[in-house]
Amino acid sequence: MQDNTDSVTAPSTVPVLWRNARILSMSENVQGNSYMENGAILTSHGQIDYVGPENDLPLALKNNCKIIDCENRLMTPGLIDCHTHLIHAGNRAHEFELRLNGATYEEVARAGGGIISSVKNMRAASEDDLLRQALPRLDALIAEGITTVEIKSGYGLDTENEIKALRAARKLAEQRNIAVRTTFLGAHALPPEMNGDKQAYLDKIINDMLPRIAEEHLADAVDGFCENIAFLPDEIARVFDAAKTYNLPVKLHADQLSNLHGAALAASYQALSADHLEYTDQAGAEAMAKAGTVAVLLPGAYYFIRETQKPPVELFRAAGTKMALATDNNPGTSPLTSLLLTMNMGATLFRMTVDECIAGVTREAARALGILAQTGTLEAGKDADLAIWNVDRPAELVYHMGFNPLWKRVFKGRI
Repeated sequence: MQDNTDSVTAPSTVPVLWRNARILSMSENVQGNSYMENGAILTSHGQIDYVGPENDLPLALKNNCKIIDCENRLMTPGLIDCHTHLIHAGNRAHEFELRLNGATYEEVARAGGGIISSVKNMRAASEDDLLRQALPRLDALIAEGITTVEIKSGYGLDTENEIKALRAARKLAEQRNIAVRTTFLGAHALPPEMNGDKQAYLDKIINDMLPRIAEEHLADAVDGFCENIAFLPDEIARVFDAAKTYNLPVKLHADQLSNLHGAALAASYQALSADHLEYTDQAGAEAMAKAGTVAVLLPGAYYFIRETQKPPVELFRAAGTKMALATDNNPGTSPLTSLLLTMNMGATLFRMTVDECIAGVTREAARALGILAQTGTLEAGKDADLAIWNVDRPAELVYHMGFNPLWKRVFKGRI
């Protein structure tokens, strides 16, 4: 057997033994800590066959493998960005300047900026334009060890443009070695041509957009924005009821700017996640814990729009609500393409622990997308999605700012 570290770009069918690693599996199915020294992982056919002490690996499994010596580096699951708006056109730097001069997020939105300005850019862009603009953002995430990314629509706000965005998101997975989960966010804002008639627009979502999107299998979930400047809880409920008829799970932008009890609403539909959650109360946290709805925290948006109300991390801990972290990459409130920096923000701004931050971009991010059975932890039978780091201890992944210690990224067994 020989070390093929430099030459291996193995297809998923070639068995690879990753040896001499410090493994942080993030598994909940081990006693005590999920961290081990002198670990090894065997992968083949794009999946993990073995995770454990190298000395316990049967000799028969070591034969006929490509062998990669990790040289005592740290290995974690591939990272997961479970909330992005990666498909968008243009930027909103001018709104950033307005907010620097004192305008609030709501004031910008009510003056015709915000989401509606991104809608104009989206409608003017071709599918190829969207792909061209999204690829550098996606590449920045991939360079930090991301192996799965969620991408929402929500800047088209009519049938053809929502479909265009979702198709572009799906095509990203054809152009890069990454898993893409798509989310239909038609209930993001009211398009200007509806002249303030939210009920008529909801009818279009339910009767036109959703049937087409479901028929073409373009969405893995349905989302909505539950706020006074967007849609109220009873309006979101209409969309969620329609999603259920197509067996699509739901997610919700909830309690970001006010407490409309969006977290509890999401939980009542057994939502995969409720996201933002700055104003969520104890009842909402407890409802989410009971329903298994993950709290996706988005410190990039909190930082960028200079919010002062933090999500209730202590309430989530006390209730047992699972917490994930994501970039919320979008052109207006979180133009962030670093999940590593997101972890640092989760720790420094929200006082999350190192373990919570790393779990939040691996195991709990997978849970928030409904894919924990296949990825998010390093366990036999799951996808061989790995990230290997030049760090001495896991805390360094959260501690660094503007520094990327990734050594190798592995997606379904491929480097």
